[in-house]
Amino acid sequence: MTFTKEMLKKRIDVAAGRVPADLVIKNGKVVNVFTREIITEDVAIVDGYIAGTGKFEGIETVDATGKYVVPGFIDGHVHIESAMVTPPEFSNVVLPHGVTTIIADPHEIANVSGTAGIDYMLESSENIPLDVLLMLPSCVPSTPFENAGASLEHTDLEPYYSHPRVLGLGEVMDFPSVLYKEDKMLDKVIDAAEKNKHIDGHASGVDEDGINVYMAAGIRTDHECVTAEEALVRMRKGMYVMLREGSAAKDLVTLLKAVNEENARRCLFVTDDKHLDEIIDEGSIDFNIKTAIREGLDPVLAIQMATLNAAECFGLKTKGAIAPGYEADLLLLHDLESIHIDRVYKSGKLAADNGEVIQTAKTFAAPLPIVTDSVNIGPVSPEDVKIRMMEGKMANLIGIRPKMIVTKHLVEEVDVVDGHFQPSIEKDQLKIAVIERHYRTGNIGLGIIKGLGIQHGAIASTVAHDSHNIVAAGTNDTDLLKAIQKTADMKGGLAVVEGGKVIASLPLPVAGLMSDMNYRLTNAQIIKLNESLKQIGCSMDFNPFITLAFLALPVIPELKLTDTGLFDVKTFQHIDIEAVGVK
Repeated sequence: MTFTKEMLKKRIDVAAGRVPADLVIKNGKVVNVFTREIITEDVAIVDGYIAGTGKFEGIETVDATGKYVVPGFIDGHVHIESAMVTPPEFSNVVLPHGVTTIIADPHEIANVSGTAGIDYMLESSENIPLDVLLMLPSCVPSTPFENAGASLEHTDLEPYYSHPRVLGLGEVMDFPSVLYKEDKMLDKVIDAAEKNKHIDGHASGVDEDGINVYMAAGIRTDHECVTAEEALVRMRKGMYVMLREGSAAKDLVTLLKAVNEENARRCLFVTDDKHLDEIIDEGSIDFNIKTAIREGLDPVLAIQMATLNAAECFGLKTKGAIAPGYEADLLLLHDLESIHIDRVYKSGKLAADNGEVIQTAKTFAAPLPIVTDSVNIGPVSPEDVKIRMMEGKMANLIGIRPKMIVTKHLVEEVDVVDGHFQPSIEKDQLKIAVIERHYRTGNIGLGIIKGLGIQHGAIASTVAHDSHNIVAAGTNDTDLLKAIQKTADMKGGLAVVEGGKVIASLPLPVAGLMSDMNYRLTNAQIIKLNESLKQIGCSMDFNPFITLAFLALPVIPELKLTDTGLFDVKTFQHIDIEAVGVK
């Protein structure tokens, strides 16, 4: 918004009590996140900003007697694409949950469509009620051990730093490239540093010495902690720790054990990757706050982490607090225990009321073909998905850890028929395949997984972090091939197959990641997908699609699968499926 001298004069006059404010929230119990006090006072708003707190008169007034007034929540790291809806629909979903600002990383769509994907996310998030600030994807592709849809160099990213909503360089997940001073990565880091931009980290499995490397390189955040000890190491080194609660990675309760009154100012909340149905059912950052309070954290401290801490982490000088000169993004709460949101105000305008969005974001025009025509594979035959076992019956398996994105490297005996791996429901050993879908290379990576829990049929998806090739798993090859073909026919999406028939599907034609429908219709199809998962025997203690999406991510320990084969993240090299020499 343009800030003129006349606007400044008006703001000063309102602050001085000479003229009435546009809007006054009267008699609310204002949560001061600077001092962690609760003060009953008015909040005067003019031109979308707070002019003062105290006693004020306004052209319009809202009586907040008995209500708590808190700043709008900030999600410090989120991939919109993981909700499987476009930015305008994402706005419609999260605003009623009190989220008024997000720091988004378009890493997913950039791995599919390159700069065209970044452009789409910027353009489609322009002039919507939700403030969408972007971090530029630093690792496209995430590693050199797989095939993504694009490759972005520092020269591709540099022009975006002039955009007013671009804050810096997104999660640097290629730790070896930083450690071993690879020029391509250092060029990206230097570009961001020279422009005084923020640099996000991604330190999954990185030890204390590695955190030294990240901090020395100017990387200041991490959202990949999975233990309290890891969180403390990062805080002691000066990092901001992003406490994550998403759909696949549910780390918050564990990480809260590291948070106390002395170090909480180094912590903020993020969702990272959260599916649409979970946001609708349980919430976004508001769910993180509720969880923190339930686990014993002081409510005002939890709110401070979700507002002021996140704003200060990213240098957002007019966000994160209710104070003169700050943006009028605020919430009215019924209480500070349940975080029951009554109203949401964005830039001084009512954005959501009693759980219903008021400021509805308009759907952006259709994206370019480079974004929508993103699934390009040839025929996949039964021969293509056979796993040969020539040396015996011992194999390297990907062991799923429920509700976590890290896996176990297992070595187990498997069933072998005619020299090929045979899936076993009894042993919960299923086949997994990753099919390159960007350039029609014909690459197909094959592996064996344990712990997915499918009893019959198969599932497939084009949501497969981070390169987003097609990932599929199943109990038999016929259903596996049918599921793979269905995702290609839809130009991206999710499919469940049983007995050779597609029993549920969700088209995701925007880069194979996002629906072009509104969030209500998209959620209705997700509900049908979840019902079909129960039909093929899933216990639903965790969502198989969410788990499957991270089994192709070769920067998260221990064992993953890419389109080029089984990958050992600890040694950063491919390994054979057969565990040769193991008895």
